[in-house]
Amino acid sequence: MENSNSEHPGQISAPFIDAMEGINHAFFCRSGGVSTGIYQGLNAGLGSGDDRPAVEENRRRMANSLGVLPDHLATPYQIHSADALITDTAWNDERPKADAVVTNRPGLAVGVVTADCGPVLFADPQAGVVAAAHAGWKGALGGVLESTIEKMEQLGAQRDTITAILGPTISKMNYEVGPDFPRPFIDLDNDNEQFFTASRNAGHHMFDLPGYIVHRLERNGVKSGTVGECTYDDETNYYSYRRTTHRKEADYGRQLSAIVLKS
Repeated sequence: MENSNSEHPGQISAPFIDAMEGINHAFFCRSGGVSTGIYQGLNAGLGSGDDRPAVEENRRRMANSLGVLPDHLATPYQIHSADALITDTAWNDERPKADAVVTNRPGLAVGVVTADCGPVLFADPQAGVVAAAHAGWKGALGGVLESTIEKMEQLGAQRDTITAILGPTISKMNYEVGPDFPRPFIDLDNDNEQFFTASRNAGHHMFDLPGYIVHRLERNGVKSGTVGECTYDDETNYYSYRRTTHRKEADYGRQLSAIVLKS
Protein backbone atom coordinates (compact mmCIF):
# COMPACT_ATOMS: atom_id res chain seq x y z
CA MET A 1 0.00 0.00 0.00
CA GLU A 2 1.30 3.39 -0.97
CA ASN A 3 0.33 6.15 1.43
CA SER A 4 0.00 9.49 -0.27
CA ASN A 5 -0.13 13.17 0.36
CA SER A 6 -2.92 15.28 -1.07
CA GLU A 7 -1.31 15.64 -4.47
CA HIS A 8 -0.36 11.99 -4.83
CA PRO A 9 -3.33 9.61 -4.68
CA GLY A 10 -2.98 6.37 -2.76
CA GLN A 11 -2.83 3.36 -5.04
CA ILE A 12 -1.73 -0.23 -5.39
CA SER A 13 -0.54 -2.03 -8.47
CA ALA A 14 -0.19 -5.55 -9.82
CA PRO A 15 3.35 -6.89 -10.35
CA PHE A 16 2.32 -8.72 -13.53
CA ILE A 17 1.21 -5.46 -15.13
CA ASP A 18 4.04 -3.45 -13.59
CA ALA A 19 6.44 -5.67 -15.50
CA MET A 20 4.87 -4.74 -18.85
CA GLU A 21 6.56 -2.01 -20.85
CA GLY A 22 4.43 0.84 -22.14
CA ILE A 23 1.53 0.46 -19.71
CA ASN A 24 0.49 2.42 -16.62
CA HIS A 25 -2.21 1.24 -14.26
CA ALA A 26 -3.53 1.76 -10.75
CA PHE A 27 -6.08 0.44 -8.32
CA PHE A 28 -6.63 3.73 -6.53
CA CYS A 29 -7.35 3.77 -2.81
CA ARG A 30 -9.07 6.29 -0.59
CA SER A 31 -6.18 8.53 0.48
CA GLY A 32 -5.02 11.66 -1.29
CA GLY A 33 -8.36 13.24 -2.19
CA VAL A 34 -10.34 16.35 -1.33
CA SER A 35 -13.79 14.90 -0.61
CA THR A 36 -15.17 15.27 2.90
CA GLY A 37 -17.82 13.78 5.18
CA ILE A 38 -18.98 10.29 4.25
CA TYR A 39 -16.98 10.63 1.02
CA GLN A 40 -13.77 11.48 2.86
CA GLY A 41 -10.82 10.98 0.55
CA LEU A 42 -10.40 10.18 -3.13
CA ASN A 43 -13.99 9.63 -4.22
CA ALA A 44 -14.13 9.01 -7.99
CA GLY A 45 -17.89 8.49 -8.21
CA LEU A 46 -19.52 10.88 -10.67
CA GLY A 47 -22.82 9.22 -9.74
CA SER A 48 -22.41 9.81 -6.03
CA GLY A 49 -23.97 12.69 -4.11
CA ASP A 50 -20.55 14.20 -3.44
CA ASP A 51 -19.76 17.77 -4.52
CA ARG A 52 -19.01 17.58 -8.24
CA PRO A 53 -15.95 19.91 -8.06
CA ALA A 54 -14.42 17.64 -5.39
CA VAL A 55 -14.96 14.52 -7.50
CA GLU A 56 -13.50 16.26 -10.55
CA GLU A 57 -10.42 17.32 -8.58
CA ASN A 58 -9.99 13.76 -7.31
CA ARG A 59 -10.23 12.43 -10.84
CA ARG A 60 -7.76 15.06 -12.06
CA ARG A 61 -5.24 13.83 -9.50
CA MET A 62 -5.76 10.23 -10.52
CA ALA A 63 -5.46 11.05 -14.22
CA ASN A 64 -2.24 12.92 -13.48
CA SER A 65 -0.90 9.91 -11.58
CA LEU A 66 -1.61 7.75 -14.65
CA GLY A 67 0.15 10.26 -16.88
CA VAL A 68 -2.93 11.41 -18.81
CA LEU A 69 -4.98 14.58 -19.07
CA PRO A 70 -8.22 14.69 -17.03
CA ASP A 71 -10.28 14.58 -20.24
CA HIS A 72 -8.44 11.42 -21.30
CA LEU A 73 -10.01 9.25 -18.59
CA ALA A 74 -12.86 7.14 -19.96
CA THR A 75 -15.26 5.62 -17.42
CA PRO A 76 -18.75 4.44 -18.42
CA TYR A 77 -22.13 4.83 -16.76
CA GLN A 78 -22.16 1.49 -14.96
CA ILE A 79 -25.37 -0.56 -14.83
CA HIS A 80 -24.27 -4.04 -13.57
CA SER A 81 -24.53 -5.45 -17.09
CA ALA A 82 -22.44 -7.75 -19.25
CA ASP A 83 -21.88 -4.97 -21.77
CA ALA A 84 -18.38 -4.03 -22.89
CA LEU A 85 -17.52 -1.35 -25.43
CA ILE A 86 -14.54 -0.25 -27.47
CA THR A 87 -13.58 3.41 -27.43
CA ASP A 88 -10.87 5.72 -28.70
CA THR A 89 -12.17 8.73 -26.82
CA ALA A 90 -13.36 9.76 -23.35
CA TRP A 91 -16.79 11.17 -22.61
CA ASN A 92 -18.20 14.11 -20.69
CA ASP A 93 -21.57 13.85 -18.97
CA GLU A 94 -23.03 11.75 -21.80
CA ARG A 95 -21.29 8.57 -20.74
CA PRO A 96 -22.46 5.37 -22.45
CA LYS A 97 -24.08 2.68 -20.33
CA ALA A 98 -21.71 -0.27 -20.02
CA ASP A 99 -19.59 -2.12 -17.48
CA ALA A 100 -16.32 -2.57 -19.34
CA VAL A 101 -14.22 -0.35 -21.58
CA VAL A 102 -11.60 -1.50 -24.09
CA THR A 103 -9.11 0.58 -26.07
CA ASN A 104 -5.98 0.40 -28.18
CA ARG A 105 -5.44 4.16 -28.16
CA PRO A 106 -2.27 5.31 -26.39
CA GLY A 107 -2.82 8.09 -23.87
CA LEU A 108 -6.44 7.18 -23.18
CA ALA A 109 -6.98 5.69 -19.72
CA VAL A 110 -9.96 3.36 -19.37
CA GLY A 111 -11.39 2.68 -15.94
CA VAL A 112 -14.27 1.62 -13.72
CA VAL A 113 -15.40 2.64 -10.25
CA THR A 114 -16.27 0.18 -7.50
CA ALA A 115 -17.13 -0.05 -3.81
CA ASP A 116 -17.14 -3.84 -3.15
CA CYS A 117 -17.65 -5.12 -6.70
CA GLY A 118 -14.62 -6.47 -8.54
CA PRO A 119 -12.53 -4.09 -10.68
CA VAL A 120 -10.59 -6.09 -13.28
CA LEU A 121 -7.80 -4.57 -15.37
CA PHE A 122 -6.76 -6.35 -18.57
CA ALA A 123 -3.67 -5.92 -20.71
CA ASP A 124 -2.24 -7.49 -23.83
CA PRO A 125 1.04 -5.63 -24.33
CA GLN A 126 1.87 -7.52 -27.53
CA ALA A 127 -1.33 -6.39 -29.23
CA GLY A 128 -1.37 -3.00 -27.53
CA VAL A 129 -4.85 -3.44 -26.04
CA VAL A 130 -6.04 -2.66 -22.50
CA ALA A 131 -9.38 -2.82 -20.73
CA ALA A 132 -11.18 -2.26 -17.43
CA ALA A 133 -14.26 -4.17 -16.25
CA HIS A 134 -16.70 -3.73 -13.38
CA ALA A 135 -17.58 -7.23 -12.19
CA GLY A 136 -20.18 -7.34 -9.46
CA TRP A 137 -22.05 -10.59 -8.95
CA LYS A 138 -24.60 -9.74 -11.61
CA GLY A 139 -22.08 -8.69 -14.24
CA ALA A 140 -19.75 -11.59 -13.54
CA LEU A 141 -22.62 -14.08 -13.74
CA GLY A 142 -23.96 -12.44 -16.88
CA GLY A 143 -20.64 -12.53 -18.72
CA VAL A 144 -18.99 -9.10 -18.48
CA LEU A 145 -15.54 -10.69 -18.27
CA GLU A 146 -16.14 -12.72 -21.42
CA SER A 147 -17.54 -9.65 -23.20
CA THR A 148 -14.40 -7.72 -22.32
CA ILE A 149 -12.11 -10.43 -23.66
CA GLU A 150 -14.12 -10.68 -26.87
CA LYS A 151 -13.87 -6.91 -27.45
CA MET A 152 -10.13 -7.08 -26.84
CA GLU A 153 -9.90 -9.85 -29.43
CA GLN A 154 -11.67 -7.61 -31.93
CA LEU A 155 -8.74 -5.21 -31.56
CA GLY A 156 -6.17 -7.96 -32.10
CA ALA A 157 -5.58 -9.28 -28.58
CA GLN A 158 -5.14 -13.00 -28.00
CA ARG A 159 -6.23 -14.92 -24.94
CA ASP A 160 -2.86 -16.49 -24.31
CA THR A 161 -1.22 -13.05 -24.12
CA ILE A 162 -3.91 -11.30 -22.04
CA THR A 163 -3.32 -10.73 -18.32
CA ALA A 164 -6.28 -9.86 -16.09
CA ILE A 165 -5.89 -8.70 -12.49
CA LEU A 166 -8.69 -8.35 -9.96
CA GLY A 167 -8.37 -5.34 -7.69
CA PRO A 168 -9.78 -4.63 -4.21
CA THR A 169 -13.07 -6.47 -3.77
CA ILE A 170 -15.30 -7.52 -0.88
CA SER A 171 -14.04 -10.82 0.55
CA LYS A 172 -15.99 -14.00 1.19
CA MET A 173 -15.90 -13.53 4.97
CA ASN A 174 -17.84 -10.27 4.59
CA TYR A 175 -20.27 -11.15 1.80
CA GLU A 176 -23.36 -12.88 3.17
CA VAL A 177 -26.17 -13.64 0.73
CA GLY A 178 -29.70 -14.92 1.08
CA PRO A 179 -31.22 -18.37 0.48
CA ASP A 180 -32.11 -17.83 -3.18
CA PHE A 181 -28.87 -16.14 -4.22
CA PRO A 182 -26.79 -19.24 -5.17
CA ARG A 183 -29.41 -20.83 -7.43
CA PRO A 184 -28.66 -18.98 -10.72
CA PHE A 185 -24.94 -19.64 -10.25
CA ILE A 186 -25.46 -23.35 -9.66
CA ASP A 187 -28.04 -23.59 -12.46
CA LEU A 188 -25.41 -22.18 -14.80
CA ASP A 189 -22.70 -24.56 -13.62
CA ASN A 190 -22.73 -27.06 -10.77
CA ASP A 191 -19.05 -26.26 -10.16
CA ASN A 192 -20.13 -22.86 -8.86
CA GLU A 193 -21.33 -24.46 -5.65
CA GLN A 194 -17.72 -24.24 -4.45
CA PHE A 195 -18.04 -20.47 -4.07
CA PHE A 196 -20.76 -20.71 -1.40
CA THR A 197 -20.47 -21.87 2.20
CA ALA A 198 -23.08 -21.85 4.95
CA SER A 199 -23.16 -18.74 7.11
CA ARG A 200 -24.13 -18.47 10.77
CA ASN A 201 -27.64 -17.45 9.72
CA ALA A 202 -29.85 -20.37 8.75
CA GLY A 203 -30.33 -20.69 5.01
CA HIS A 204 -27.80 -17.97 4.21
CA HIS A 205 -24.41 -18.30 2.55
CA MET A 206 -21.06 -16.58 2.32
CA PHE A 207 -20.19 -15.85 -1.31
CA ASP A 208 -16.63 -15.84 -2.65
CA LEU A 209 -16.95 -13.14 -5.31
CA PRO A 210 -13.17 -12.78 -5.85
CA GLY A 211 -12.81 -16.54 -6.26
CA TYR A 212 -15.68 -16.65 -8.71
CA ILE A 213 -14.25 -13.82 -10.82
CA VAL A 214 -10.80 -15.41 -11.02
CA HIS A 215 -12.44 -18.76 -11.85
CA ARG A 216 -14.29 -17.19 -14.78
CA LEU A 217 -11.10 -15.56 -16.04
CA GLU A 218 -9.13 -18.79 -15.83
CA ARG A 219 -11.82 -20.72 -17.68
CA ASN A 220 -11.50 -18.21 -20.50
CA GLY A 221 -7.83 -18.89 -20.96
CA VAL A 222 -6.30 -15.64 -19.73
CA LYS A 223 -3.55 -15.25 -17.17
CA SER A 224 -5.18 -13.99 -14.00
CA GLY A 225 -4.46 -12.89 -10.46
CA THR A 226 -5.72 -10.75 -7.62
CA VAL A 227 -4.26 -8.08 -5.34
CA GLY A 228 -6.09 -9.69 -2.41
CA GLU A 229 -7.47 -6.57 -0.72
CA CYS A 230 -10.92 -6.53 0.97
CA THR A 231 -12.88 -3.30 0.58
CA TYR A 232 -15.20 -4.03 3.49
CA ASP A 233 -12.44 -4.75 6.00
CA ASP A 234 -10.23 -1.75 5.26
CA GLU A 235 -12.17 1.46 5.85
CA THR A 236 -8.99 3.55 5.86
CA ASN A 237 -8.19 2.67 2.28
CA TYR A 238 -11.46 1.68 0.61
CA TYR A 239 -15.08 2.66 0.22
CA SER A 240 -17.62 -0.12 0.70
CA TYR A 241 -21.27 -0.18 -0.32
CA ARG A 242 -22.04 -3.00 2.11
CA ARG A 243 -20.34 -1.28 5.03
CA THR A 244 -22.34 1.86 4.26
CA THR A 245 -25.54 -0.19 4.09
CA HIS A 246 -24.86 -1.83 7.45
CA ARG A 247 -24.34 1.60 8.98
CA LYS A 248 -27.45 3.00 7.28
CA GLU A 249 -25.44 5.88 5.81
CA ALA A 250 -26.99 7.92 3.01
CA ASP A 251 -24.36 7.29 0.34
CA TYR A 252 -20.82 6.09 -0.27
CA GLY A 253 -17.72 6.92 -2.30
CA ARG A 254 -16.23 4.89 -5.13
CA GLN A 255 -12.63 4.02 -5.91
CA LEU A 256 -11.25 4.10 -9.44
CA SER A 257 -9.26 1.37 -11.15
CA ALA A 258 -7.74 2.32 -14.50
CA ILE A 259 -5.16 1.35 -17.11
CA VAL A 260 -3.54 3.17 -20.03
CA LEU A 261 -1.14 2.54 -22.89
CA LYS A 262 1.61 5.12 -22.61
CA SER A 263 1.72 7.68 -25.42
